[in-house]
Amino acid sequence: MPTDIITTREIGEAIRRRRKELGLSQEQLSEKVGVSYQQIQRYENGSSMLNVENLQRIARALALPVTAFFETPRANVAAEPETPYASKEEKTLLRNFRDLTAGSDKKLAITIVRRLAKK
Repeated sequence: MPTDIITTREIGEAIRRRRKELGLSQEQLSEKVGVSYQQIQRYENGSSMLNVENLQRIARALALPVTAFFETPRANVAAEPETPYASKEEKTLLRNFRDLTAGSDKKLAITIVRRLAKK
């Protein structure tokens, strides 16, 4: 069964789409990945191929499995509705949550937000 080849441009589009979902600028992503923001621009527009290490760094920074960049949209599959527009505060909360590295810190953050939401 032939498989679709994912192009550099398609991977770049997926990176841009996810970066924007998270409310990150190219500069913020570049800092997380350890490359210049110009290099992020080249990755996103498909003019520069990603090496394995940088693809892994980008996936980690965007909280995605590396395999997410190689998934093609499937026809005839009911898709979930897009997440409604997130406010600036929600994006900030999510971005900061994803920067937490310790599992215990993530659990604490969830507990705090849950308690505040019940007030």
